[in-house]
Amino acid sequence: MKAIPLRLHGQAPPVLEVRGEVYMPRAGFEAYNARMRATGGKVLANPRNGAAGSLRQLDPRLAAARPLSFYAYGLGVTEGWPLPPRHSQMLQALRGFGFPVSPEVSVARGVQGLLDYYAAIGARRDGLPYDIDGVVYKLDDHGQQKAMGFVSRAPRWAIAHKFPAQEQLTTVEAIEIQVGRTGALTPVARLAPVPVAGVVVTNATLHNADQIARLDVRVGDTVIVRRAGDVIPEVVRVVEDQRPLDATGEPLHAPFEFPAVCPACGSHTQAVRKVLRHTKAGGIEYAEGAAIVCTGGLFCPAQRKQALIHFASRRAMDIEGLGESFIEALVDFGYVRTVADLYVLTLEDFLAMKQRADERDGTVPETVKAGKVATRWAENLVESIAASQATMLERLLFALGIRDVGESTARTLARHFGALAPIMAADEATLCEVPDVGPVVAARIAAFFGEPHNREVVDALRAAGVTWPEGAPQRSAEGPLAGQTVVLTGALTAMGRDEAGDRLQALGAKVSGSVSKKTSFVVAGEAAGSKLEKALVLGVEVWDEARLLAFLNDHPAG
Repeated sequence: MKAIPLRLHGQAPPVLEVRGEVYMPRAGFEAYNARMRATGGKVLANPRNGAAGSLRQLDPRLAAARPLSFYAYGLGVTEGWPLPPRHSQMLQALRGFGFPVSPEVSVARGVQGLLDYYAAIGARRDGLPYDIDGVVYKLDDHGQQKAMGFVSRAPRWAIAHKFPAQEQLTTVEAIEIQVGRTGALTPVARLAPVPVAGVVVTNATLHNADQIARLDVRVGDTVIVRRAGDVIPEVVRVVEDQRPLDATGEPLHAPFEFPAVCPACGSHTQAVRKVLRHTKAGGIEYAEGAAIVCTGGLFCPAQRKQALIHFASRRAMDIEGLGESFIEALVDFGYVRTVADLYVLTLEDFLAMKQRADERDGTVPETVKAGKVATRWAENLVESIAASQATMLERLLFALGIRDVGESTARTLARHFGALAPIMAADEATLCEVPDVGPVVAARIAAFFGEPHNREVVDALRAAGVTWPEGAPQRSAEGPLAGQTVVLTGALTAMGRDEAGDRLQALGAKVSGSVSKKTSFVVAGEAAGSKLEKALVLGVEVWDEARLLAFLNDHPAG
């Protein structure tokens, strides 16, 4: 960040920890996005998210290419410097050392002085070179700050005073569907351009099925919009008395309906409700906001990056070295359309992808400019992808990214059916016969394999050389735990949860990923969370790791 001096001015103390905020000026944000559009790069959503995302970049060259700036507002550790008695004096001293401090900082006296300052900044808000959502009042006297102290991590001597969200009237020109990286379909209102809080708004999210039904937003409606948190535009409500009518006095446009197929890939859509909590009686309460999701996870271009990231993860196909940045570049430049395409990538493909990504981001290494191209990383990736071709059925099932099918459910499906073909052919009723697979998960699995696109990707994986051993179904097991269902939660110190699960299954147990009234007992390791809480609510027996180890020692599998 060029705003931070490389060498401090004046007589700076030997140790000085300065705290502040990184931000992206509006002008820099607009210029950066214009440059990205011109070169085919990725634009930033807004200055706030752009600044936060830039700081999370692992490559400092990428962050340096972003138009970031900085304002100092506080101190951490200092040595060899007597702290000025007032906060305002400390900020002035930081200015003297060369740190940027907001020119809007001022000293006010009394409640009315604070409110006058708040009103003055509010009046100038749209003209500031950066976005703000309020002001912060701080006690100026450092001695009094120390006396007031903190509540948890929040200071008692500082108060944020937010500005109210600015609202404007506009009209809905169209309602379109965007497909997110997890497959969720989000309705977006295309609006007649309107300035809101210093930004011209042309789109506003309508969130989900419940929200759009509650608002009853239709094409042609006059709506009130605001920027939630001064960032994300949203529709507050419809001005119903301005709704356009036809010649009979009825609304000109019908209520919005979600499409039956995904607009990105043509796969069927499915309504999904998120579980909010499990009740003491063993029932389920769902969170508000039904999500409509695409079932074509492996095929859908909107879900492509997320599907690839999950597929390559350690607990799935374990493709070492294939991280998020590489996956994004492979997709952006068209090298990969589905997970099966990973297995036909060559060394030359990876080297060309990296060169194009560096040129796009303006981060071509000096060694490459000098004609020296490192290849070992690409060779390692090719080897890692090849090594992942030989896998296990449960790993493959988990890697496919079927909604609500975690490692435990994937393992149960693999043991119950023994092979992939009968899982793909199973209907919901058959899937419900699998231990701990309920109707919701059964519907997810059946819908996933019911999509021809997903089946085609599975066939392509086979054709690309991905293999997994298959055998006879393991419908029942003998042993001291036969017929019992066990849930593992938290961290075990003597063995991994996978090993513990395998040993329990060898003794006849069914290892489940969720707690219900049918759970026989829960093994709770360190930092056990919601599964332990649910077990206590339902009165399910809980074992600690010591009891588990004692039981396994007394009952060796044979």
